[in-house]
Amino acid sequence: MATTTGTTSLAQAVRIRHRADVFRYRTGRVIVYGTVIILAVVFTLPFLWMLLASFKTQRQVLTSFDVLPDPWVTEGYIRGWTTLPVGNFIVNSVIYSGSVVATTIMASALSAFAFSRLRWKGRDLFFMAALATMMVPGQVLLLPQFIFFTRVLNWSNTLLPLILPLTLGHPFYIFLLRQFFLTLPTELDEAARMDGASSLGIFWRIILPLAKPALATVGLFAFIFTWSDFFGPLIYLHNIERMTFAVGLQLFRGQFATDFPALMAMSTASLVPVIVLFFFTQKTFIRGIALTGIKG
Repeated sequence: MATTTGTTSLAQAVRIRHRADVFRYRTGRVIVYGTVIILAVVFTLPFLWMLLASFKTQRQVLTSFDVLPDPWVTEGYIRGWTTLPVGNFIVNSVIYSGSVVATTIMASALSAFAFSRLRWKGRDLFFMAALATMMVPGQVLLLPQFIFFTRVLNWSNTLLPLILPLTLGHPFYIFLLRQFFLTLPTELDEAARMDGASSLGIFWRIILPLAKPALATVGLFAFIFTWSDFFGPLIYLHNIERMTFAVGLQLFRGQFATDFPALMAMSTASLVPVIVLFFFTQKTFIRGIALTGIKG
């Protein structure tokens, strides 16, 4: 009888503990999801306001407290597209972003391959030096670069000063790709060398095809940075016909008044490429981040 009572008490204790664990698990999930939802709403509100303001009139934006436009108008989009050469802004931004993405991916991948798959004297020291350059503020290099590109090379009012510095790769992208390359088995390199493949052949035929998620991640980062870059184009580009989209948006702000509907409309339009690109590459992007470990 005592044994039966003890068994029953033990089973009740197990059930109580199980219910407590389930309650803590569900409570934790509710807190996590609730926090994520609240943060998502907070971060989405400015973009939602920008989208709604693009369909309002100037008077509605400045004097009305209504959330929704009344009435809905598209004058901001029409005025924004016709007032300034937005087409030129888009072409310049595409050239700038496309060039930087292509050159950055290739240069960073080559550097990461050398730092991760090749053995040479001083490799780790040079890698640490490359990472140390990320601690140097960009403002420190701004004046020397500006003098060199504008006075020595006479590249003022062109995209070359914006593209050339990134053709050598970026330390963060090199680090990201290096960490990914370290996760790939070294037996692949050894087998390829036994078949007579060179280091460049291994890089091009083995490493790059396996590193597509990481390369896509680097490409997306580089595209977002260059597409929304304001400071660099503002310094080097002076002709309105050569401005990028990010710099061209400031022209909607006048000395005495700002055309808010047109500004909000073109700002919304400038986000479309980034949103579309992320929508179609989000799985690859997340996979690339997840597979990039901290090995080495």
